[in-house]
Amino acid sequence: MSGQLILCGLPIGNPGDLSPRVLKTLAAADIIAAEDTRTAGIFLRRHQLSKKIISLYEHNEAARVPQILELLRAGKNIAVISEAGMPLISDPGYQLVKAAREANVAIDVAPGPTALITALAASGLPTDSFIFQGFLPAPEGQRREMLESLRAERRTLIFYEAPHRILDTLQDAALILPERLCFLGRELTKKYQEHLRGTAREILSRLKTPRGEFVLIISGATGGEELPPAVWRLAAELKQLKLPTAQAAQIIAEVFALPKNRVKKILYADTAFR
Repeated sequence: MSGQLILCGLPIGNPGDLSPRVLKTLAAADIIAAEDTRTAGIFLRRHQLSKKIISLYEHNEAARVPQILELLRAGKNIAVISEAGMPLISDPGYQLVKAAREANVAIDVAPGPTALITALAASGLPTDSFIFQGFLPAPEGQRREMLESLRAERRTLIFYEAPHRILDTLQDAALILPERLCFLGRELTKKYQEHLRGTAREILSRLKTPRGEFVLIISGATGGEELPPAVWRLAAELKQLKLPTAQAAQIIAEVFALPKNRVKKILYADTAFR
């Protein structure tokens, strides 16, 4: 009889969020497949658990899948954990679960916290419909292209971001989606967690500590207030020339055959053009 694959959600910061069911599941597992074996070992010892741990991370997942399937077929129960939060959510595990489903292996989930839902619940932004984009591309051009491609998206946008890129990402959001209401959650559930709300530019001016883990949430398009990506590219070029906002709006309106007052209103709403 084959074993079971169980996905276990760990706390994203506050250790008090560890559920009794997850702890019981880990205690009953034969093997723990962990994103980081060192931190997994520390975690298990803290809870007086002694288990065989195997690594399952981004760069070895494809090679590890056949080995784990063999262990499952041999009757071993294997629990999968990430460093924090739910496995597969911007973390390894998808290839393994897909292969396990195709092999008709039993799969269960012992759920735990996820940063994206924690942030969304606290954001005050619409929760009825949203999309999670994970991490934005690191290269500036690709990051801006991604944000521009989402300009007309009406659902709430959710992203993860690394501390060394959060300032650049906020600057890009301020340029491409200047009027949107945003929420930034830093170090969620931890002692020094921080919630910032406002436009991207307002958050950028208030973010004092670009350290820790970030969730950035941006409100979706409402219609009428948006300008095409090409307009914002020209606006950025005119900004570099230090043209007055009114003059920049005049040029943009003429080039793209848009109402001058509408363009001026949108540009004035962005503090970068005031």
